[in-house]
Amino acid sequence: MNVPEEVQFGVLTVVVILVLFYGITFVISTRIGKKEENADGYMTAGNNIGFGISAASMTATWIWASSMYASATSGYTYGISGPIHYGLWGALMILFIYPFGRRIRAVAPKAHTLAEVMYARHGRSSQVMLAGSNVVGSVISLMSNFIAGGALISLLSPFSFFQGVIAVAGGVLLYTLWSGFRASVLTDFVQVVAMLGAVVIIVPAIFFAADFPAAFETGAANLTPQQGNFFSSDAFLNQGAPYIAAVLAYAIGNQTIAQRLFAVREDLIKKTFVTATFGYGAMVIGVGMLGVLALYLGIEPAGGDVNNLVPQMAATYLTPALLVLFFVMIIGALSSTADSDLAALSSIVMTDGYGQTVGKENANPKTMLLIGRITMIVATAAAVAFASLQLSILDLLVFVGALWGALVFPVIASFYWDRVTNKAFTISVVAALAVFLPVRFSLVPLDGAVGIVVDVLAVIGVGVVIGLMTFGFFGARVGRIAGAVAALAAAPFAIGTLHEYTTLTASLVAYSVSTIVCTAITMRNRERFDFALIKQRVGDFDDSPDDEPVAAGAR
Repeated sequence: MNVPEEVQFGVLTVVVILVLFYGITFVISTRIGKKEENADGYMTAGNNIGFGISAASMTATWIWASSMYASATSGYTYGISGPIHYGLWGALMILFIYPFGRRIRAVAPKAHTLAEVMYARHGRSSQVMLAGSNVVGSVISLMSNFIAGGALISLLSPFSFFQGVIAVAGGVLLYTLWSGFRASVLTDFVQVVAMLGAVVIIVPAIFFAADFPAAFETGAANLTPQQGNFFSSDAFLNQGAPYIAAVLAYAIGNQTIAQRLFAVREDLIKKTFVTATFGYGAMVIGVGMLGVLALYLGIEPAGGDVNNLVPQMAATYLTPALLVLFFVMIIGALSSTADSDLAALSSIVMTDGYGQTVGKENANPKTMLLIGRITMIVATAAAVAFASLQLSILDLLVFVGALWGALVFPVIASFYWDRVTNKAFTISVVAALAVFLPVRFSLVPLDGAVGIVVDVLAVIGVGVVIGLMTFGFFGARVGRIAGAVAALAAAPFAIGTLHEYTTLTASLVAYSVSTIVCTAITMRNRERFDFALIKQRVGDFDDSPDDEPVAAGAR
């Protein structure tokens, strides 16, 4: 099959595009910033963002360049069903947090982070665990977006990977540092409009330029039977099922989602999350199909790095004008998520590192702002350093999702069950991590009796995941029934074999162990917690009058 030569930009072209993109974004952020910034506005924009801005921001934050690259990698690895297993379950991550989001917002309407609420609900150790996991996840997310930017620039220009990472990191920090979350959400709106417009043009353009649909027939021999099967068990067990397990984990463990939950106007939460679900699913599945096309065409990833697949396809089959559009789309996608990560990290350090340490009444808003901005600079430097390792983006995302699984049940239970204690939360998370890590990295042989025990725990994990998803929409009774039915249905097929899929098994084990331990300890407690106390303990740090709602006209 004839493959055209790849197109490359010159140095001047790349510099002009980056200067224009980040320059315009910086100008926008300075126009929306305030001369005397408010600490609460810097973190959550006054808890009063309108529908248009919030839905666009949620979509842009979830549609990161890493998602596009990982979806294409899934398509290239698992064939025609790969992008579906990545994009569909990723979209449902947003949808399934909606009912829990309404509960969390009702309990803590003026919160800035989930960890802050856990401090008010339980105490320090629960807060540290959740904040720590959020920091790890946000730094990994930031790093993966810088990796995506470095890979893009190095493949399409004479610049090196590391020079590309520096350019993207500097550009994102430039416009986010000034206005924090406010800059993040409003630039997200501009970026998501550009991204959606670009993907509608770019994916079909590559499709026809690469001689599809005829190439489906001529390239079919490049696919294995599993890759050519829409109902591939390999794709489900290695990609789809781990993502189903990670659906709630990403939503609970990711501070960028929590930050938008606390920022959007309370009556608009449902509309925001539903809209973002459809926007994310359509775009990520569409871009992921580029990996499938590459598989049919027999294209090998440049340098053996699957992160290069998407820019490689664009450089091979797009005209120079469309390649510029593609370049802007990817830079916009990774920047919108990277700025969200910076805003999330600054909020965690401002609120959980400083605000809750000195006390809400003693916190100095100006000191908080300074801490937030320093956090952004330090986080950017750390992510740039880690990005030089050039780890696989898909592997990073799957690992983080599974790690967060240990927190899901203790966090959700803490918002509904008034008998959950700090001790139950802490011990259950530690126990889940203690089991998760050896299973995930095969530190112990999973054959024989150990394998059976792990399979049984994983089957219970299936019940926990399905039960929690159902509970969010239909309540506790239906959730318990659905969870039990799911576990019983999975048991005959899973026990004895499931431990062979360590990514999926580790994630499910994290769910089950945390649920079993948390429930067992909680059942021994007879004291009841008054959820009304959270609203009294969590609130604004800055007493100065807040600014007007962000982009009220966009509602």
